[in-house]
Amino acid sequence: MIITRTPFRISFFGGGTDYPAWFKEHGGTVLATTIDKYCSISLRYLPPFFEYSSRIVWSLTECVKEINDIKHPSVRECLKYMGINKGVEVHYDADLPARTGLGSSSSFTVSFLHSLYAIKGTIISKMQLAKEAIHVEQNLLKENVGCQDQILASFGGLNLVEFKTENEFSISPLIITPERKKLFHDHLLLLFTGFSRTASEIAGDVIKSMPAKKREFGAMQQMVQEGINILNGASDINDFGKLLHESWQIKRSLTNRISNPVIDRIYERALAAGATGGKILGAGGGGFLLIFARPELHEKIKTDLKDYLHIPFEFENLGSQVIFYTPETH
Repeated sequence: MIITRTPFRISFFGGGTDYPAWFKEHGGTVLATTIDKYCSISLRYLPPFFEYSSRIVWSLTECVKEINDIKHPSVRECLKYMGINKGVEVHYDADLPARTGLGSSSSFTVSFLHSLYAIKGTIISKMQLAKEAIHVEQNLLKENVGCQDQILASFGGLNLVEFKTENEFSISPLIITPERKKLFHDHLLLLFTGFSRTASEIAGDVIKSMPAKKREFGAMQQMVQEGINILNGASDINDFGKLLHESWQIKRSLTNRISNPVIDRIYERALAAGATGGKILGAGGGGFLLIFARPELHEKIKTDLKDYLHIPFEFENLGSQVIFYTPETH
């Protein structure tokens, strides 16, 4: 039996510049962190006593005889990619719902690949795990996904991720004092809008918009360093929230599917209650709203937005982990 645990992420600046369609020509940069909300996968070889060879439990329960019959796309393609020929049993659990802007699909792929390597008795580096998860999602699943989610899920932490023009990347932990990091964390609120969306469809529209939106993508990319300078410096931490607001105004202009009247109303109510800025996480269209506000205003914001679930969280630094490992004895 193998159990892996992989964190979800919050992206602050630079989202969109991690798509190959952008960074192959312009390079890309992202400032993001993982949080203590996880997906967990338990995996074992299924004993040969059943009418089916594999059982996969997620939002569905699949009992299949052949890998190609598996409906979960990442499970199916990862098993084929890893050359797993024996029947398996897979259970998926998550702290937060899927398709909500926290990189959950990539966290799943990272976690599942990690468990498959473990069940084969192989240790995989975080770098290789990230690269292979990107390969599975972009090349095998043909999803409209960037590269930041797989990297952050693999490595964990508050990081600057830089994308080179040849599909290479570097990841640098942000150097920030514990006091400044706590101050930063204490200004963040995470609210669930109550509805989810399919990120790949919205991302497809964003990718199509790139040729006509080079100025906007360039501006969002520059904000990464501005955000880092605020966190590393001694200026008012609320400047970070103002920058988030500016970034959100640009992001929502990329395509009309990123925001909608419901999201706009929630955001405007947060601002009216004292928030400095914020953004919809991930591709947009729904999911989680990140709000930046002085800590003393958080209770008022939560009260004014009491119809939307507040999710407390902490930063995390470990990335994807094998948390339970019992090798096969036969």
